[in-house]
Amino acid sequence: MGAAAEMVQLWRGGLLESTHRGHAVICDDSGAIVEAWGDPARVIFPRSSCKMLQALPLLETGAADHFGLTDRQVAFACASHQGEALHVGAASQWLADLGLGEADLRCGPHEPLDKTERDRLIRADEAPCQLHNNCSGKHSGFLTVTKHLKAGAEYVEVDHPLQKAVKAAFEEVTGEDSPGYGIDGCSAPNFATSVAGLARAMAVFAKAGESGSVRERAMHRLTRAMATYPEMVAGEGRACTELMRAMGGRVAIKTGAEAVFVAIIPEKRLGIALKIEDGNSRASEAALVALLARIGVLDAASPAAQKRLPAPQINCRGLEVGELRLAEGFL
Repeated sequence: MGAAAEMVQLWRGGLLESTHRGHAVICDDSGAIVEAWGDPARVIFPRSSCKMLQALPLLETGAADHFGLTDRQVAFACASHQGEALHVGAASQWLADLGLGEADLRCGPHEPLDKTERDRLIRADEAPCQLHNNCSGKHSGFLTVTKHLKAGAEYVEVDHPLQKAVKAAFEEVTGEDSPGYGIDGCSAPNFATSVAGLARAMAVFAKAGESGSVRERAMHRLTRAMATYPEMVAGEGRACTELMRAMGGRVAIKTGAEAVFVAIIPEKRLGIALKIEDGNSRASEAALVALLARIGVLDAASPAAQKRLPAPQINCRGLEVGELRLAEGFL
C-alpha cells in the first residue's frame, strides 16, 4: 500500500499544529487516472459519498417513474441531511405516498443535526424518530424500490434483492469487484472499493447524458437532481449544499463519514474521490475545495470556499487563532 500524501495542515501561532494526510484521485471519462495523490489503490468504505450509486436501482427498476417521484425527491434519495423541518417533512410525505410510515424505515432514530428542529423537539418533549435520521431520504428510496419489486420488508439485509441490485450497480460502475462490505451508521451495507474506483464511478456519472442507456439516463438525472436541489442533499451551512450553490448547479458533490468526499463534474467529464486518513471532515472539505478550484469549477474567493480553505479558526471570544492551509507539495 502506498503512503498517504500530506494534504491539509492546521497552523496556530505561526507553528504547525496538525497535519492531515490522505488519498485523492481525478479520473476522466475513459476511467483513466488524470492525477492522483497518495495511493489510488487504497481500499476504503465510501460511506455516504456513494449514495448516488445506491440510488441507481431506484431509477433503473422503474420504481421512481412508477411512483411519480420528482427530481427533488431523487436528490433527497442521495441525502445526508441534517433533519431540518423540510427534510423531516419530505421523508414523512414520501412514505405516506407509498402507503407506509416511519416504522417501515430501518435506519434508526438520532437527534437532528439542525438546531432549530432539535430545540423544537426539546420544547415539545418529543424524542427524535427515524425521519430525523440523516439517511431517511436514502431509506425512503430503498422502500420505494422494495415496494415496486414486492420484496421483503428487511431491505437492509445484504441478501435482500435491493441490496443485491445495489452491489451489482456499484461494482459495474466502479469497475471493481468489491472486496467486502461493512454496515453503515444507517444499518445498510456499504461496499468497499478503491479511491480510484470511486473516482472512476464519479467520472462515469459525469459523462452520462439524458438520451443514453437506462443507466446513463439514471446517472444523468441523479447528478442534475443533486446539483439543482442542494438543500435536499445536506442543509443550510453544510459543505455539500453551500459549495454546490457556489458552483451554480454545475457540479454535484457528496460527503461521506470518516472524511470521504466525491465530485461529479459534467462540463469537464471528470470525477473526483478523496479520503483523509484520520477521518477529519474539516480536512476533506478543504482538500475538495482546493481540487475544485484547481480544476476551475469553483471560485476559491467565494464565501463558501473561503469558509473551508483557508478556514480561519475562531475561538469562543471571536478571535482568529489559526487557519487551515494546504500542505506544501499538495497541488
